[in-house]
Amino acid sequence: MNVIDSNSKADIVFQLQWQSREASHTECYAAGDVNLWRDWLPESVREALMGRRALDKVSLDFPVGVLFGNGKGPETIDRRRFSMEARRGRFYPQGRLSGLPGVFPQNRQPFRCVGIENGHLTVDRSHPLARHPMTLDITLGPVSVKTYERGGSSVDWIGLLTDGPGMQARWQGQPTDFFNGDPFARDDDRSDHRFYHHPRLVHHLDRTAREMVTELYRRFVQEGMQVLDLMSSWASHLPDGVKPSGVTGLGMNLTELEHNPALTERRVHDLNANPSLPFADAQFDVAICTVSVEYLIHPLDMFAEVRRVLKPGGAFIVTFSNRWFPPKVIRVWERIHEFERVGLVMEYFLRCGGFDQLGTYSMRGLPRPQTDKYAGELVLSDPIYAVWGYRRQN
Repeated sequence: MNVIDSNSKADIVFQLQWQSREASHTECYAAGDVNLWRDWLPESVREALMGRRALDKVSLDFPVGVLFGNGKGPETIDRRRFSMEARRGRFYPQGRLSGLPGVFPQNRQPFRCVGIENGHLTVDRSHPLARHPMTLDITLGPVSVKTYERGGSSVDWIGLLTDGPGMQARWQGQPTDFFNGDPFARDDDRSDHRFYHHPRLVHHLDRTAREMVTELYRRFVQEGMQVLDLMSSWASHLPDGVKPSGVTGLGMNLTELEHNPALTERRVHDLNANPSLPFADAQFDVAICTVSVEYLIHPLDMFAEVRRVLKPGGAFIVTFSNRWFPPKVIRVWERIHEFERVGLVMEYFLRCGGFDQLGTYSMRGLPRPQTDKYAGELVLSDPIYAVWGYRRQN
C-alpha cells in the first residue's frame, strides 16, 4: 500500500466543521487526484498528510485568523458606489462596487451588506468564515505515485472547500433580509395543479447525489418511526434496511405517489394553495422534504405546520440541490448564491420558531456517474445541501 509523500496523488474527502450562533455546519468536498507536488494545500495540512496511507483519517483545528486572517472589518461606503439594490445581510459580487482599492469589475468574491442608512452602506469584505474557528477532518482514499509531468495547473482544494460556506450564517445574529420585495413570486403563477397534472416519473438528481441524500436521511430515520414525506413523488430516498412503522407521502400527483413503494399512506395536497397540513398534532417522528422547498410560496406557514405535526424532539430535514423547474421556482431562490439558499432555508426555521439544534450540511465534488444522461456535459455530481432542526421539547 502506497504511503503519501511529495510525489503522491490521492483521492481525499475534506470535511469542514464550524459553528455559527444559529447552527452547527458541516461542509464536505470530495477532491479527486490531489497532486501533492503541484496542488496548493496549507502547510499544516500537507505535513499532516505525509506518511499516511489510504483510509487513514486526520483531524486539524484552525483557530480564527489562521486560514483567512482576522477579517477586514465593516467599511462604510457611499451608496452610489454599489450598482444594485442592497438588502441587509445579503451577499453580492465585489465587482459591483466601484472606486474601492483592489476592487475590479471582474471580481466575483462576495461581500456582505451589513447596514443601510442615510445613503450609505456598511459592507464586510472579509471571507464569510473569517471569524469562525474550524475543524478540518480528512479521509484518504486511494494513493498512487504520480507519473512524470510538465506544466499543468495547480488546484487550491481548500479554496474550493471554503468557496461559499459561511454565507448561510446570519450577520452577528441579525435576521437576513430575504423577504422584502416580492421574493416568492414565480414566472408561472398559474395553479400548480395544471403544472403537475401529468406525472413525471424521472429522477431530479443523479444517482450519486440520490445516494448522498439517502445516507443523510439514515442519520434521522429509525425503525418504527412515523415519517412524513412532504412534496413527495415516486421516490422517497429513504434508506433500505430501515423500516419505519409508516411513511405518509403528501404530493401533487397521485400517479407519482402510487409508484412510490416506500409510502404506506398517500395524500394529494397543494401546499401552495393551502399550507395547512391535513394531519393531527404531534403525529410524526420525522419529516423530510426533498428537492422541493424552492417551490414554496408560503414557506413560513408550512414550516409552522410541520412543527405542529411533529412530536416534541422530532426532526425536520430539508434537502436540495442546484436544479429546479424554472417556471415554478420562487424568485429569491434564483437570485441568490447556492450557500445563501442554505441560509434562506435556515431563516425559515429561525423565523418560524419552535425548532432548535439546527444544522446544515453540504456535499460537493463527487464524480458524476458515467451512465448519467448529463455525464458528457457535467463532470461532477449534483451538489447536495441540507438544513434540519428539531421541534423543541416544550
